[in-house]
Amino acid sequence: MSEHIADREIRAVYIDDTIRIYQAYNKTIADEAVRRGTFGSSFKMERMTWIKPSFLWMMYRCGWGTKEGQERVLAIDIKREAFDFIVKNAVMSSYSADMKISHDEWRAQVKKSEIRCQWDPERDIHGNPLNYRSIQLGLRGGAVKKYVSEWIVGITDITDYVKELYAKRNKGEDIIPLLPKERPYVAGV
Repeated sequence: MSEHIADREIRAVYIDDTIRIYQAYNKTIADEAVRRGTFGSSFKMERMTWIKPSFLWMMYRCGWGTKEGQERVLAIDIKREAFDFIVKNAVMSSYSADMKISHDEWRAQVKKSEIRCQWDPERDIHGNPLNYRSIQLGLRGGAVKKYVSEWIVGITDITDYVKELYAKRNKGEDIIPLLPKERPYVAGV
C-alpha cells in the first residue's frame, strides 16, 4: 500500500521541542557555526538565509555537498515554537490569484515581511522532481537575528554522512533506509 503524501506538506525530523532544518555553507562559516553552536562573524546577517526541513531537497540544492560554497552540510535543530512562528508569519515568495488578496496587497506584505515561503518540488535521491512539494523558508532582518541569537538549539556537521550516502548512491546502493526519517509536521501542534 502506498503512502499518500499531500501536495504541500511539511515533512521533517523533529522531537517534542526541536525541529531539524538543513543549510550548506563553505568551510569558514560551517566551522565557526559548529564551534559556536550558532552562526558567527563569517555569516552574513544582512542577507536572506533559507532554511529547509527536507534533507533530499537540501541535497538537491547543494549537490550533496559538491557545489562551491556549499561543501559543508549542517543539520540545525531549532526551537519548534520558532519554526511555528516562521511558518505562521511567512509570506509567499511569488503571487498567485488564489491567495485571495490583490497583487498590490501581496507586494506590500512582501515588502514588510522578514520571512518568505516557497514550495518547491521535492526531490528523489537522484535530484529528480517528485509530484509533491517541500517547504523552504527565507529569513531576513530581525528574523535572521532571532534565528542566530535565540532560535538555534544545536548545529551538527553532517558532511561526512552526506558524502557517505552520496558515494553509496553513486555505486548503486539503496540509500533510502539510511536517510533521515522525516514525517509530516503540522505547525502549531
